[in-house]
Amino acid sequence: MLRILPPLLVLALWIWAFIDCLTTPEEEVRHLPKAAWVIIVLLFPLVGSVAWLAAGRWRGRAAARTASGPDGAGRTRPMAPDDDPEFLASLDKETPHKEDRRHEDMLRRWEADLCRREEELRRKGHPEDGGPA
Repeated sequence: MLRILPPLLVLALWIWAFIDCLTTPEEEVRHLPKAAWVIIVLLFPLVGSVAWLAAGRWRGRAAARTASGPDGAGRTRPMAPDDDPEFLASLDKETPHKEDRRHEDMLRRWEADLCRREEELRRKGHPEDGGPA
């Protein structure tokens, strides 16, 4: 079993690095063109895979820096829609949908009914307001 484990780990690393290299957008690849990285990973399974993981792609915070490179000279890409100020601003500009208006009307009616019931309870509880003691 111990003889089979190292080649299996190298094979798994190679397949993972190859698929990662293929699916990485061109603007996140660094140092070499994407095609060169694919060839390196294919021809040199262990060394190419390790090189791709270490130097071939922007990872973590660096991947979110910019579309044009690490120098900050390009447009930044948010990680999620709720991090995008333009998207959040567009939500405020949209008119409410029919379903949203219907829910808001229902909540207003419930609130008015609750206020009416509270007022009735207040009147019943205080003798100076004309209710029973």
